[in-house]
Amino acid sequence: MSLLSAMLKTYRGGNADREIMVRLQQRRLVKLVRYAKANSRFYKKLYADISDDFRLEDLPTTNKLEMMANFDDFLTDSHITMSRINAFTSDLENIGRMIDGKYLIFKTSGSTGNPAVVLYDKQSIDVSSAVAAFRTFARREDYTAFMRHGKKTAGVFADYGFYLACGMSRYLQLKMPHKHTKITVDVNAPEEQIIGQLNEFMPSMLSGYPSILSLLADYDELKIRPDVIITGGELLTDGIRKKLMERFGCYVQTHYSCTEGGEIACECSNGHLHINEDWVIVEPVDKDNRSVPCGVRSDKVLITNLSNYIQPFIRYELTDRVIVHNEKCGCGRSTCWLEIEGRTDDILKFDNDVQVAPMSLYKILEEVKSIRRFQLVQRTAKQLELRIIAEDRNEAFEEAKRDLMLFFGNKGISDVEITLSDATPQAHKTSGKFKHIYVDYS
Repeated sequence: MSLLSAMLKTYRGGNADREIMVRLQQRRLVKLVRYAKANSRFYKKLYADISDDFRLEDLPTTNKLEMMANFDDFLTDSHITMSRINAFTSDLENIGRMIDGKYLIFKTSGSTGNPAVVLYDKQSIDVSSAVAAFRTFARREDYTAFMRHGKKTAGVFADYGFYLACGMSRYLQLKMPHKHTKITVDVNAPEEQIIGQLNEFMPSMLSGYPSILSLLADYDELKIRPDVIITGGELLTDGIRKKLMERFGCYVQTHYSCTEGGEIACECSNGHLHINEDWVIVEPVDKDNRSVPCGVRSDKVLITNLSNYIQPFIRYELTDRVIVHNEKCGCGRSTCWLEIEGRTDDILKFDNDVQVAPMSLYKILEEVKSIRRFQLVQRTAKQLELRIIAEDRNEAFEEAKRDLMLFFGNKGISDVEITLSDATPQAHKTSGKFKHIYVDYS
């Protein structure tokens, strides 16, 4: 599929009625399953007993641990292996570049803390671009202002490593080196540096994690006047949305995406997150992967990415809790929409009113390769407890402690103590929710 074809298909899909959308989903699902069964050793075995007239619920579910344990067999291109990926990603100059000229590589640990590697083929990239072109803006007036002011976009994300935001941004910069309408500002840079870069660039669109943008909003030195703010990666609470709208005088919206599933849902003018049903299937399920009805909160969700053929994500488990709605939305779209319980990690506060957003710490700990899962708990303003699962816990802790102390030192936090906990990362006993970064002074 060419970019033009992806654009046309996405435009038409955005205007399709319910009956057409259901048929479109089924047609693309059948095509994806046939391809996966024919080209992936993993799916050939998994689908050995699946007939040609299957229903979606007939297909076995998949998950991150299973995928990573069978990674080379999971892919549909036998020339790509984990050993080749590890060699390719060991050079940070390859961020935004395609391995074999065919696939972008992204890494993520997701909400469970288990690391994953995700490949995007050209079709995935083109579909992502098409969805961004037609469905990014909730309001037409914001899109008009954005275009009028030069399409200048600034993202405050991790500007290092093979993460989706950084990797896709670098890919576009390499593809269009003469265009200077998009920058990524490193979320872990000192606030003064972030503010300086944003003030110099003066973006029309500002994007980033809600917690980071909320902290930046407290600085009077930040003089930007964006036309729209689009958050992601964390739950956008009503309080942060209101704070950002009042501080910057523009509309604030969000979206629901993940590296494995791509752009799952985009916000409309009524504030509803509409599922991009032409390119992704969303199934809200309970803890045993049984379907839950519309209007009922799920324990998790299964997603099927209909555009990714190099690494088929079919009925792939995400730990997000969602409520899917099928009632008519006032915006006029025919697609279902959802509510999501997003990541709600805490902002840590230290002496001298220094605050640190959770995503900054999250990205640092993700980079410690030997850590399989982590949890950072603030016990006092000067004491942090790190819980980890790793083959060599002491060695992993020392590496993590070194990187965290370096980060804190750059923030002017010099008297913090970090200890290795005997406990393993764990969900809240009452709510069942898992936080990577949180405050507990009890």
